[in-house]
Amino acid sequence: MSSPAERYAAARAAAEHPHTQAFAARQRFALDPFQVDACYALERGRSVLVAAPTGAGKTIVGEFAIHLAMQTAGDKAFYTTPMKALSNQKFRELVDVYGADQVGLLTGDTNINGNARIVVMTTEVLRNMLYADSDALRGLRYVIMDEVHYLADRFRGPVWEEVILHLPEQVRLVSLSATVSNAEEFGDWLDTVRGDTDVIVSELRPVPLEQHVLVRDDLLPLFDERAGIATAQVNQELLRIRSFTGSRHESNRRAQEHRSSRHAGREAHRAPRGGKRPVRPSNMGRVERMDRPEVVRLLERANLLPAIFFIFSRVGCDAAVQQVRRSGVRLTTQEERTLIREIVTDRTRALQDEDLDVLGFWQWRDDLERGVAAHHAGMLPAFKEVVEELFQRKLVKAVFATETLALGINMPARTVVLEKMEKFNGEARVAITSGEYTQLTGRAGRRGIDIEGHAVVQWTESMDPQAVAALASRRTYPLNSSFRPTYNMAVNLIDRFGRARAREILESSFAQFQADRSVVGLARKVREAEESLSGYRDAMTCEHGDFLEYAAMRRELSDLEKKDRRDAGGRAARDKRLKKIQGLRTRMRRHACHSCPDREAHARWAERYFSLKRDTDRIRRQIETRTGTVARIFDRVIDVLQVVGYLDGEGDRLSLTDAGRTMRRIYGERDLLVAESLRQGLWRTLDAPSLAAMASCLVYEPRRDEQNMGERGLPRGAFRIAYDATTRLWAELDDLEHDYSLPRTEPLAPGLAAAMHAWARGGSLDRVLIDADMAAGDFVRWAKQTIDLLDQLSIVAEDGDLARTARRALDGVRRGIVVYTAV
Repeated sequence: MSSPAERYAAARAAAEHPHTQAFAARQRFALDPFQVDACYALERGRSVLVAAPTGAGKTIVGEFAIHLAMQTAGDKAFYTTPMKALSNQKFRELVDVYGADQVGLLTGDTNINGNARIVVMTTEVLRNMLYADSDALRGLRYVIMDEVHYLADRFRGPVWEEVILHLPEQVRLVSLSATVSNAEEFGDWLDTVRGDTDVIVSELRPVPLEQHVLVRDDLLPLFDERAGIATAQVNQELLRIRSFTGSRHESNRRAQEHRSSRHAGREAHRAPRGGKRPVRPSNMGRVERMDRPEVVRLLERANLLPAIFFIFSRVGCDAAVQQVRRSGVRLTTQEERTLIREIVTDRTRALQDEDLDVLGFWQWRDDLERGVAAHHAGMLPAFKEVVEELFQRKLVKAVFATETLALGINMPARTVVLEKMEKFNGEARVAITSGEYTQLTGRAGRRGIDIEGHAVVQWTESMDPQAVAALASRRTYPLNSSFRPTYNMAVNLIDRFGRARAREILESSFAQFQADRSVVGLARKVREAEESLSGYRDAMTCEHGDFLEYAAMRRELSDLEKKDRRDAGGRAARDKRLKKIQGLRTRMRRHACHSCPDREAHARWAERYFSLKRDTDRIRRQIETRTGTVARIFDRVIDVLQVVGYLDGEGDRLSLTDAGRTMRRIYGERDLLVAESLRQGLWRTLDAPSLAAMASCLVYEPRRDEQNMGERGLPRGAFRIAYDATTRLWAELDDLEHDYSLPRTEPLAPGLAAAMHAWARGGSLDRVLIDADMAAGDFVRWAKQTIDLLDQLSIVAEDGDLARTARRALDGVRRGIVVYTAV
């Protein structure tokens, strides 16, 4: 029974926030306090930043914003994600709730019902819509930015800031982030540039997380259970093991004991919470790691499946599945195996038999029927979707995945296993960060299913339990801006706002905010003042003539008369001043606005205008004296664009040339190179397969071990001539960027050109994958990026023949596994 006070509070909440109450009543679980606070804020008309652990239920807040939009006829909600896989998953979820006619999907290569009231899209698509001033923005009321901490991503992060800065003022923003240590700082910036924004931070997981270390076949608690995780006191038994095995000078006697112990029978496994069997240092010269099949069996006996094993290597993921298969592990019942086969058959029905052979389909299906699978970027996207579906339906019990699985895909598990605490970052092996640890282990624990989740770290000889405990007890990491002006951004800003306003917008970026927080506040004052100045100009509009010009003369005359009264000065100076005063009076009497019957009313608005303009100019000077890092880079980008002829004019009178207008619709790392190649007609003679190969050279990013590969095997003839010309152009632009102290653009990467040429010509999948020397999933990813660029070329190319060639090239690439999706 609730108390009268509790019943009164509940009744009052229902009255003040009826939409929240109605929405909450439809959910499977009672809303957590942070979700309620966020929903209340949205219902009051505010924006929100919600920072909470993985699996805490942040997306509920985004779904409530959609619910609000659907309560008012004509209102829209956009749900943005950093990845196409996330967009596809969210699209399916929302279709189940609102129906296919109300929900759309835009991901660059997919366009479904784009004018719907609810549209799921990648963040880049929304950025492009904003720059194009798309009609689809009409009625937009809410934008949900899922995984907004992607703003820190070096390559794609700037897009998040562009969207936040350019969204119409009336749009409420719902920013959903992993737990970051500077959420308040990020929230302050959002409040500064977007207006009323509530910051809601939750450190609580809905399902508690138990931390373990797997030593031999023992699951030992990472923390002293009597002290708890809050004190981060490490289990003393782990410290003793570390102390013993950490010695570099083990005695021969201990080594002999260890060799003998390897042949001893293993004791029965204990559950994580009972019957602890200590790992005695006297029996351990070196801790032997369990192999993967044994770990899977251990978790199965302990009722800790389904589990995700994070292995920071695609090869390692595939090898792990092979190990489990060879060991004979089978985690499914006959009924489950039958259902798995039915689902797989249905989801892959459209794939051709010869492609199935190339993709290793039969072995993959057999592994799924055993209840095990890999999940990484090298897999065909359709195969990954099937793995995700089967895991969500509890049919696949053990998934071996790279860390990409931790980036938002809804695949919660009972247990997460980390085999190592370091990964290769492209240059060296580095320890994972606390943020990465939190993101990975956050997948453990399924709300409504598990009482607790389990994170298991496998012991290694180099492991320091204190370091692992530090990662596990720190739940946060900082969010730092990666924002930088690009050529495409510059021409779009100049076209829409002019140079001065564009600099002010860039001064409002989170990058500048972090460099000098006060500049953002000043820049917002300038923007608000500009709106008021525009209103004052409208109010003083005179049908007789230019009243601003008349008011400027009147103001100058008033200043001179005051000066004349204050300071007589020398005769010559006084005569000069009087002559100027007389001349101004004459010009004013002759001005068309002098005879306006509403002259004095207009003059009062003019005085307000000049007073506010004086204050605004003073603020501008303050901004100029501050850091201005982002704006200065912008100025250098503008200089380069003027040199190559994409902008005309000086100062704030800049305008786009024809080449600049083309640049507005070219997005990518090599935007200037693409635009300049089009302008110089370097690709005019290419046929469709050759243009597809050229596009791949502009989007492909080779692996580190491919950097020094030669150009053998490239298509000959027209392609080679165009490739050499484009490479020379790149070198010229690279020198120019160096002269203006700008980050230099990466050179062309021809590693995929031969394979893309063959694929666009209709080549077979097996031959193309051999030529590309890459996994099917990688080829599909680069093929889709090639399609994106070809699509841009088909739209912006002024040469009609080249535009038609681009469309043919696009059709040649967009076939087979490149366009196939499972769900």
